[in-house]
Amino acid sequence: MSNRLRSYFIGLAAATALVTPALAVDLTITCRCVEGGVNSETAVWIKQDVIPGFAAKAKADGKDINVALKEFGGQDEQLTQQLALDFSTGAGADISGFDGFLIPSFVEGNLLKPLEDLGGDAVKNWEGWGHIAQGSRDLMSYKGKDYGLALGTDVRAIFTRKDLLQAAGIDPATFQPKSWAELLDAARALKKANPDSFPLQLNAGVNMGEATTMQGYWMALLGTGEAVTDADGKYIVSSPGILDTLKLYKTIYVDEQLGDQRAQLLADGRNRTFTNFRDGKTMMLVEGDWFYNSVMAPGAEFAVDDRAAKVGWASMPAEEPGKGLRGQDFVTVSGGTGFVINPNTAHPAEAWDLLAFMNSADQLNAFQKLREARRIRDDVPTPNNVYLQETQKSLLPLTTARPNDPNYNKVSAEIQRMTESVVSGELSPEDAMAQYKAAVIGIVGEANTVSK
Repeated sequence: MSNRLRSYFIGLAAATALVTPALAVDLTITCRCVEGGVNSETAVWIKQDVIPGFAAKAKADGKDINVALKEFGGQDEQLTQQLALDFSTGAGADISGFDGFLIPSFVEGNLLKPLEDLGGDAVKNWEGWGHIAQGSRDLMSYKGKDYGLALGTDVRAIFTRKDLLQAAGIDPATFQPKSWAELLDAARALKKANPDSFPLQLNAGVNMGEATTMQGYWMALLGTGEAVTDADGKYIVSSPGILDTLKLYKTIYVDEQLGDQRAQLLADGRNRTFTNFRDGKTMMLVEGDWFYNSVMAPGAEFAVDDRAAKVGWASMPAEEPGKGLRGQDFVTVSGGTGFVINPNTAHPAEAWDLLAFMNSADQLNAFQKLREARRIRDDVPTPNNVYLQETQKSLLPLTTARPNDPNYNKVSAEIQRMTESVVSGELSPEDAMAQYKAAVIGIVGEANTVSK
């Protein structure tokens, strides 16, 4: 080839490179969210606000980035299993919905990477950190490193049907049980007025997964002055608090049938408890913010007609006044869900840009218009939700959190088995606790447990 011809082809290649646009980057998001189904508002937010907003931002930056949402309608535990499989095989979405309590076990299993390892200085210099309290940041962190961003945090309370309280002869305006005895007496009053009702719902059993541990077991156990671990981080495996908690379950579901025993054992039992509350069979249901903000919100599958008039809330009382954790009269526990980046993403910088965009003040404020919640940023208010405003003052100062420990997920599964064995009538509280003790010792080793 002559020098002139060679120069021609080199020049042509250079000119072509100047006019050829950069290759498009494709990103995917997955979460337990389905438009018109579970967490519908999340799906709508991502489709309606996040995806077009991020595409416009990328275009303004001279980038071509396409984002798609993969909706997942299964249970939380099914999504967890899928993510573990995906992250271990290099598959899956670039950004995934994630419960913060899973982070330690995923990190220890080499299934997550710190955000800074993926996004570099862009993570370190993100403007959002200045609007997130360290406690909220810790929800998606482990050993001082950030592995994701929480959308927010929550608390747990007793949601009540004011109309059913009234039918049981209880004033809904002043209802606030101050002990387990008063809580049970309220349930007995409705059971007497309506024998076919299931007045009280305290989550139990394996099929409800972490909802059993957090919304059920923790909320009772904290009322005895104990938590799942002691001050040294050791798992409490045998104690008066555990026994009292299991006896409470037995009273509710076996001895007095104040709750829907069958619902605790069914695969779709949690949805059945939502149906019971919606249809007026359950008067008191112990749940987290999500239940009020999403599950029974107007237009949702389990919406309660005229929610403002029919639905109230009360704090979960200690077993007796002053007997709760830290000597409290009332107790609650908080968690946090958000999003993580797939450690195997082919586009880590762009994935971080998307995650940061999702958690910008503008995007979270857009989400508030669809579903107000306790968002992670201090510059995202809850202007219209009275429940959030009131519990921010009454319950958030009382809250605690699950242990940031890689073994917690396995221990939690044993808690669910323990409650199920009591609620089903298979084991006595004493035998169930003994079985739990043996199982947890097998998981963490006897040196990391304590009996009281």
